[in-house]
Amino acid sequence: MALADLYEEGGRGGGEGEDNTDKETVGRPSGRKPSKMQAFRIWDVNQKTFYLRNNQLVAGYLQGPNVNLEEKIDVVPIEPHALFLGIHGGKMCLSCVKSGDETRLQLEAVNITDLSKNRKQDKRFAFVRSDSGPTTSFESAACPGWFLCTAMEADQPVSLTNMPDEGVMVTKFYFQEDE
Repeated sequence: MALADLYEEGGRGGGEGEDNTDKETVGRPSGRKPSKMQAFRIWDVNQKTFYLRNNQLVAGYLQGPNVNLEEKIDVVPIEPHALFLGIHGGKMCLSCVKSGDETRLQLEAVNITDLSKNRKQDKRFAFVRSDSGPTTSFESAACPGWFLCTAMEADQPVSLTNMPDEGVMVTKFYFQEDE
């Protein structure tokens, strides 16, 4: 079953503040609450790490005392290959937002552990992880075909691209559980 189908199936009911987790999936393993949050280090294949600048997630080369600015990525797995991504202890979450013809990556002040794969409004926070050898790519569940990316230049915002093979943006990352 595709992640999109889970949102269609689990999207019934569940108004604001109502916890409908497990109502339709009682007894099925996929209906359990998300796993606990884990911290990961992420850097692109050009060795740029993520950090926060003016409340925007950017990727660049951090050296010396600036290495402490590196943002760890907080992860809550929701399916074998799908997950929610956040920073700042899961208090800010990455989301894919469509507005007219524009698709963009946003940081939203949402607690990662409050998100549920069974709520349609939370789909924008879900990413599908694909591993290829030592690298990983992240495709938006809400906007299929759009991938997490960094610019070739340093200190540019982390964003989304729908042209992962064009070589203009970097979509392959090293993704390692933080020690």
